[in-house]
Amino acid sequence: MFDKGAPDGGLSNANLFAAFTDAASANPDRAFLITGKDHALFYATMLDEVAKASAWLAQLGAGQGSRVLVQAAKSVPSVILYLACLRSGAVYVPLNGAYQEAEIAYFLGDADPALVVASRESAASRVPFAGQRVILGGDLGAAPWREFTEGEPVAQLSGDAPAAILYTSGTTGKSKGAVLTHANLASNAATLAEHWRWQDDDVLLHALPIFHVHGLFVALHCAMLRGTPIIFHEGFDLDRVLADLPAATVFMGVPTFYTRLLDDPRLDRALCAGMRLFVSGSAPLLVATFEAFRERTGHVILERYGMTEALMVTSNPYLGRRIAGSVGPVLPGIVVRVVRDDGADAATGEPGVLHIKGPNLFAGYWRNPEKTAEDHTDDGYFISGDIATCDAEGVVRIVGRAKDLIITGGYNVYPKEVELVVDAEAGVAESAVIGVPHPDFGEGVVALVVAEPGAELDADVITIALSDKLAAFKRPKAILIVPDLPRNEMGKVQKARLREQHAALFSGLRAPQKNPRSGRAVGS
Repeated sequence: MFDKGAPDGGLSNANLFAAFTDAASANPDRAFLITGKDHALFYATMLDEVAKASAWLAQLGAGQGSRVLVQAAKSVPSVILYLACLRSGAVYVPLNGAYQEAEIAYFLGDADPALVVASRESAASRVPFAGQRVILGGDLGAAPWREFTEGEPVAQLSGDAPAAILYTSGTTGKSKGAVLTHANLASNAATLAEHWRWQDDDVLLHALPIFHVHGLFVALHCAMLRGTPIIFHEGFDLDRVLADLPAATVFMGVPTFYTRLLDDPRLDRALCAGMRLFVSGSAPLLVATFEAFRERTGHVILERYGMTEALMVTSNPYLGRRIAGSVGPVLPGIVVRVVRDDGADAATGEPGVLHIKGPNLFAGYWRNPEKTAEDHTDDGYFISGDIATCDAEGVVRIVGRAKDLIITGGYNVYPKEVELVVDAEAGVAESAVIGVPHPDFGEGVVALVVAEPGAELDADVITIALSDKLAAFKRPKAILIVPDLPRNEMGKVQKARLREQHAALFSGLRAPQKNPRSGRAVGS
């Protein structure tokens, strides 16, 4: 499906954009991105814009294999830029808009980009950078490639050519760049489009951000492979989503989206009558949310499981029973196993670490062969770090997370990264960062902080100090000053005990009924 013969009869082209070109060429007059009642970018125009943006990249020296680091607001031009990177063979490096200057400086040093593209208000527009930097606005008519004409044809690439580098946090506090190839993206897109029965008359309502797997790859790619329209929102705005649901057939969201929809009485069966599929991912969906949505709308949310390094791995079925609290069987072409601490395969229903193998699996961590080797087994499986069970029918359930990963509002937060920043504050002896249940974000980040002898700590002062050092989603929603931290006989902080002690910290809160257009949404 993805190997397109070259015009000269030479090598086949595994460039993912070649498949998008075929679908767009077959539907040139169909809307691609719908941004308002009377505003849409059509597929034919998309091909022209991407060709011009590719020529612009080439003129800047950001060609095949070059990294293009992007911290830009979700917009039509930012989608065109991503597609231009695919077309030209450049490596797209999207960053969460919440990252602050110290975090951006690390990414610049690690990715070594040929070009930085930033929104005017983003941290990437301010961090010192010796290379080329371009400010990208939200108006396609003012895009920096507007005066260019189409240059070279779609780049001829092999399947193992890198398409993107997505940074994922690490327990040491250093983010790792997961290298995803054109073959990774192509195989996963084709599998999902088939598994979820993407149809020629589908219309996707897209309210996710586009700096991570869910919004950038899963949502956009499924629609583009079939050349179908996308109702394109800059972020999750409750009123806009409710207004556009009747015009859509597919909606993809994180659990927070669904809890906020359920908080509004306007959500009912009539509003969702034309919908074909609701998908949830990036964080666990509560059984209560699953059941409440089914009762209110008559639709059963399809939950799936994936991660940055492996894209989508499992999915509840399109046809057949979707089980609350599960992420379904493994997708076609992918193999998983559940492994106990002693290295043996877990028995049916027994929890263990999920290992993954398949064409979806990333090529490795950028310039980090040691970590790549550490996270793979000798027989080629990726060690996910997620604790899972698999029943006799092959249904997978994610029951926990190794390494204390916190998922808050769909974003991944590793406690060690936050602890390093908190510990650097004056008067702090040590800290422990945990995630506890939160009614809106799934988990809320909480920091337990111990003062140095004689020091007087103020939680509000620490909160203010962290505001320019950590992305908003990583900042603790509560900072508690405590006399000490519980430890086991080996001296390790007992985080499970801390989570138990503070499990009810946010229990008095309710999820807000409306969410202003903040752009907040998920990572993997």
